[in-house]
Amino acid sequence: MNRLLKGPARAIGALIAGFLIFAGLLTASPASAADADPSTFAYTIAGTLQQDDTPITGVTIIASKDAEKFETKSDEFGEWTIMVPTDGIWKVELDTTTIPKEFNLANKDGAVNEADLSQTDFAAVLFKFGTDVVVKQSFTDQLLVRVFAGFNFGLMLAIAAIGITLIYGTTGLNNFAHGEMVTLGAMMMWLFYSFFQWNILVAGLVAVAAVTAFGWAQDAGIWKPLRKRRLGLNQMMIVSIGFGIVARYLILLFFAGDTKDISGAATVIQLGPIFTSDVTLVSMVISVLALLGVAYFLTRTRIGKATRAVSDNSSLAASTGIDVERIIRIVWVVAAALTGLAGVLYGLQFQGNWSMGYDILLLLFAAVTLGGLGAPLGAAVGALIIGMVVEVSTLFMPSELKYVSALLILIVILVVRPQGVLGKKQRIG
Repeated sequence: MNRLLKGPARAIGALIAGFLIFAGLLTASPASAADADPSTFAYTIAGTLQQDDTPITGVTIIASKDAEKFETKSDEFGEWTIMVPTDGIWKVELDTTTIPKEFNLANKDGAVNEADLSQTDFAAVLFKFGTDVVVKQSFTDQLLVRVFAGFNFGLMLAIAAIGITLIYGTTGLNNFAHGEMVTLGAMMMWLFYSFFQWNILVAGLVAVAAVTAFGWAQDAGIWKPLRKRRLGLNQMMIVSIGFGIVARYLILLFFAGDTKDISGAATVIQLGPIFTSDVTLVSMVISVLALLGVAYFLTRTRIGKATRAVSDNSSLAASTGIDVERIIRIVWVVAAALTGLAGVLYGLQFQGNWSMGYDILLLLFAAVTLGGLGAPLGAAVGALIIGMVVEVSTLFMPSELKYVSALLILIVILVVRPQGVLGKKQRIG
């Protein structure tokens, strides 16, 4: 009977035990948004009230959505900021009784506006004062804002997509449970940073380490035993789909279905027409450094070169003395670490929920396919293209359809170049 507990079963048991430990940590629930300090909220709505370059002070601005309502007053420069706890469309309204008599709204309906926080953590809201005031952002400014957002989104997709392509290159497996590692990264960051109030750097490192351990456990408990049994890639892909569903609903069970506020208060930074935050800029720098680190690892280190050899031809690599199984295990660890980092950064900027990884999984596979299956650099390029297309397309179509535009571009490029942007033509059969 003891023999039955050895090998894969023991690793799977350890994986389940790890999930149960996380469940025990979450027996206490955090304070509700209504009880929290507004300065710790993750989403920001801001603006400036002025007429003919004269600031309008002391005006009450109210932001509301559903049963939540927050308000503030414009300062001596006419500037105001409201921190809110959740994403979505917020109604922003001026209390017209607090507007000084010497100032007038440009139109009667100008006291009500909207702040769209469905895709970003910052929204600028403008109110028109005076009879001849026309405030309209030019197309060039809008394009710059969308390109910046696309570059930021593409960088986060690139980190996670490289994990997919590394695993595919060395094992041939399309891992459909990859999105759950993104989700787990964000949830672990919320647990350690927002729930336990750890230092943000320590919380981020521990969150990435937790996802890395999860990736190691996956390979040790599931994929290595299946490889030893010589299970076909199609069957393994189906297993990954099932495992992804199980992992997704375990995360829902342990972390609940509400949106997790992770980043806290962020400092608003203006770069020309672009309004962003310090969290976003730091995340972009970390993403670039991570991509450079992967490039160095694959091209300058012995393990990285061995990884490329296994990806090109595992049988030939094994004949030269390379331990293929050891390389695959390292690839799983590296891929999980990168994906966990993507989840942490995504959660800090856009907050996290139990299905966030599943929501972007199709974009991740689109990036990998567009760049070329098994090509890490191609995955990064494909992710940047997808990110740009997704964000810039909102200038020409409703934001609800922006993911559709990315997939249409993918179809067109694959018709023209089936091997992807940086993929190589291969003969089949």
